[in-house]
Amino acid sequence: MAASGAGEGCNVIYVDDAGLMKHDRAWFHLVADSLDELHRFAATLGLPERAFHRGARHPHYDVPDDLRQRAISLGAMPISTRDAVRISRKLRDR
Repeated sequence: MAASGAGEGCNVIYVDDAGLMKHDRAWFHLVADSLDELHRFAATLGLPERAFHRGARHPHYDVPDDLRQRAISLGAMPISTRDAVRISRKLRDR
């Protein structure tokens, strides 16, 4: 798991199984237990912070299928879309 144990427990990065088709590619949601951890992990994947869906109902980055696989290889936990929405809404409501 991609995790950070800095004082407040373990922050995990997740990537869902949405597979939404757009521009002839499948897209997925990258979410986390902490916004800081989410932004750090997204930067590791080469995603600019401007790609963050700040105004969305649930805070996330969209990642194409190749970056989803890379995220998983770097320790992101694959989860369902339903779980991704639940996790990111909990983060939004903090």
